[in-house]
Amino acid sequence: MRVRLGGTLRTPALRPSLTLALTLALALALALVPSLALSLPFAPAAAAEAGAPVGQRAPSPPPLTAFFDNTAVSEPSDPGSADFDGAGNSLSAPDLIAAGWTPGRVLTLDAARLRWPRTAAGRPDNVRAAGQTVRLRGRGDALSLLVAATGGTVTGSGTVHYRDGTRSTYRLTAPDWRTGPLSTKAVALPHINTPGGQRAERARLYAVSVPLARGREVAAVVLPEDPGPGADLHVFAAAVRDNGAGWTGGWGASTGGYAKAGPWRDQTLRLVVRTGAGGPRVRVRLANTFASAPVSFGAASVALQGGGGGADAARKPVPLTFDGRRGIRLPAGAQAYSDPLPFTVPAGRTLLVSVHLPGTVTAAPVHRESRQVSYVSTPGSGDRTGDIGGAAYPGTLTGWPFLTGVEVAGGPGTVVALGDSITDGQGSTAGADRRWPDVLARRLQAQHRVPRYGVVNSGIAANRVVTDRYPGDGVSADTGGVSAEHRLDRDVLAQPSVRTVVVFEGINDLRAGTPAHEVLAGLRAVARRAHERGLRVVAATVAPCEGFADCTAAVDARRTALNTAIRSQVPHGTGADAVHNSDAIRDSALPLHAFDAVLDFDAVLRDPAHPQRLLPAYDSGDHLHPGDAGLRALGKSVNLRTLAPGPDRH
Repeated sequence: MRVRLGGTLRTPALRPSLTLALTLALALALALVPSLALSLPFAPAAAAEAGAPVGQRAPSPPPLTAFFDNTAVSEPSDPGSADFDGAGNSLSAPDLIAAGWTPGRVLTLDAARLRWPRTAAGRPDNVRAAGQTVRLRGRGDALSLLVAATGGTVTGSGTVHYRDGTRSTYRLTAPDWRTGPLSTKAVALPHINTPGGQRAERARLYAVSVPLARGREVAAVVLPEDPGPGADLHVFAAAVRDNGAGWTGGWGASTGGYAKAGPWRDQTLRLVVRTGAGGPRVRVRLANTFASAPVSFGAASVALQGGGGGADAARKPVPLTFDGRRGIRLPAGAQAYSDPLPFTVPAGRTLLVSVHLPGTVTAAPVHRESRQVSYVSTPGSGDRTGDIGGAAYPGTLTGWPFLTGVEVAGGPGTVVALGDSITDGQGSTAGADRRWPDVLARRLQAQHRVPRYGVVNSGIAANRVVTDRYPGDGVSADTGGVSAEHRLDRDVLAQPSVRTVVVFEGINDLRAGTPAHEVLAGLRAVARRAHERGLRVVAATVAPCEGFADCTAAVDARRTALNTAIRSQVPHGTGADAVHNSDAIRDSALPLHAFDAVLDFDAVLRDPAHPQRLLPAYDSGDHLHPGDAGLRALGKSVNLRTLAPGPDRH
C-alpha cells in the first residue's frame, strides 16, 4: 500500500502479509461503500499515518515553497537561468524590483496578503500545478492565489481540506502571462527575457480568488491537476483571505483609472470623505491599483472635519501607522491597510484623511467623479498631515487619488452599491453627499428593523457591465474603469464583511451598442460569482434616458428588453415571458432566478406620461442623470428588508 502525502508517494515499512491484508480490506470496504473515500477525514487533521503508532497524527503536507519546480525570473544578463514557459522565456528581475515586487515582499492584493517568493533570480520560484497537496492555514471567505499560465489560459479544479475533516472543491482560471487581459492583472511588467535577449513586451501576473466554506479553518489545499502537454498553471503564492472580519465599510470609492496627477512634489493631500456607518476604531485603505511603479507615503493621519468645513480639522489629526511604521512604500498594483486605530467615527460625519507624498508623483490611481472638493498643500511643503488648520492647503482636488476605503470596527457588515455614474452621484450637488447610496446609508443608520449595514459606493462614472472603458494598464485620460465583471473581486467581494451587493448598471453598455442579452448575461455572471461567496444579490432596472444625445429609440428598446428580463430574474418572476417576448434576450440556458430581489429604479424615475424619459422633476437637466430629487427618490424607494439575508427580510 502506498500513501500519498503532500504530493509525495511513501511506502510504509509493513510486512508483506500485513500489507496484502490491509490492501484487500480497503478494497472490499471501498467496493461496499463507494462514498467512504469522500467521507474520510483529511489526514493532517484527523487520520493516523499508516504504519505509525496508534494516536500519532500524520505529518502535515509541505508548504507551497517545498514544491517549487519551475524558475520564472531571470536577470537580463543571464536569461538561460530561467525557463518559465518551456521555450526559454522568463520574467525580468529588475522589472519586478522596479515595480516594488522584491523577494519576500508581502503584497496585499484584493485584501489577501500574498508573499512574493523569497528566492533570487535564477532559482525555483513557482510550482506547476499537478495535484500537489499544500499546507495552508486560516479562516476566511476566499482562497487567493498568485498565478499565471503558460501556453494559453488554463482552467482547473482543486480541493480545500478543512481542520474538521470536511472539504470543498473550487475551480479557477489562470490567464496566460503574455496574452491574458490587462484589466484583471495584479501587475504588468514591461519586458520579457528571451534566449535571444530582452524583448519589450508586457508580462502579466494575476491574483485570483475562489470561495471557501465560511467559518471553517483551512488545513490544506490540493492544487489543480496538470492541464496536459503544452500548457501549465504556475502558482507563486497562496493565502486565505479573511475579508475584513470584524470591520464594516464606512466609506469607499472604486479606482476608475490611472491618470496624470500634479505633479506632486513633497506635498500632502487632505482628502475629504463622509462616512455612513460609524464605530470605535478605524482603519483606512490605500491602493496603487493599475500602477507600474511603487508609490511612497511618508505619513498619514485621520481627523474629523471642523465645523467650518474645508481643510480645517476639528482637533489635532491622529497619525496612522502601517505595520507599526508611519510611512509605507506601496508596490505596483497593491493595497495597504493602516493599523487599527482607537478613533471614534460617528456615523454620518465628514473625515479628513491626509497623506504625505515625499517624492514626486506624476500619475495616480484615481476615482475621478468625487462630487467633493479635497485639498493639497503647496509643492515642497512636506508633511502637513498633523496640521489642525487648513492654511497649508491652498490647492484643491476634485477626485480621490489613492484612498479607496475607510473601515470602522464592529457593525453588522457592508452593502456594496455596484454601478455607473448615477450611483457615483453625477448630477447631484457637489459637496452635499446626495448620491442615492448616501441616502440609503442614512436610512439604514436611522432604523432598527434590519441590520444597520454600512454602505460602500462602488459606482464609477461611464462604467459598463461587460466591456472595459479604461484598458487596465498605463496612464490614460479615461477613468471609466474596467468592467463590472472585471472589477468585481476588488470592488465588491474584497470589501469588508460584505453581505449584499446592489447592481445598478447597464445603460452605458446599451448606449455603446451591446445587445441586451449580453448585458443580462454579464449581470447574471456577477450574481453567480457573488452567490458563490454567500452574498445576497439585488439587481436594479435601468432608468430611461430619452433626450440624451445617443439615447435613441433602439437603445430604449434594448433597455426595455433588459428591464423585462431583470424583473423576471427573481424566484417569483415570469422568466418565460421575458425570454419569449423579446428576441434581444435569448440566453435561456442560464439559471432563471439570478437575483434575490429586484429594485425597480426604472419605475421610480420614469415619467408616467412618457416612460422613455426621466420625470422632469427628477432630471438633472441632461436627461440621463437624475438630480438631487431623483437620487433621493431612488434611495428612499429601497425596501430595506430586501438588503438583509435570512429571516431579516421577512
